[in-house]
Amino acid sequence: MDKITRKRAIHRLKITEGQIRGLQKMVDKEEYCVDIITQTSAIKQALSSIEDLILENHLATHVIAQIKSGQETKAIKEILSVYKLSNRK
Repeated sequence: MDKITRKRAIHRLKITEGQIRGLQKMVDKEEYCVDIITQTSAIKQALSSIEDLILENHLATHVIAQIKSGQETKAIKEILSVYKLSNRK
């Protein structure tokens, strides 16, 4: 992962960490259920955004390198594995 992508991912993870701490407080304070569900939805979207960032980096770097070095089968298996994981949501 390049420095810029790593920095962006860490930044997004810290924001998400704050959201999760906020969610924990909301549950502890027994706040309104719909507000809690709204916050969990925002957290899911934040995690999805982080996944997208990392996947984009992987495709642009590792997968390209694998294909160029004749490891197409490995690249295809990894892409399919991620695809299958994303369909489980």
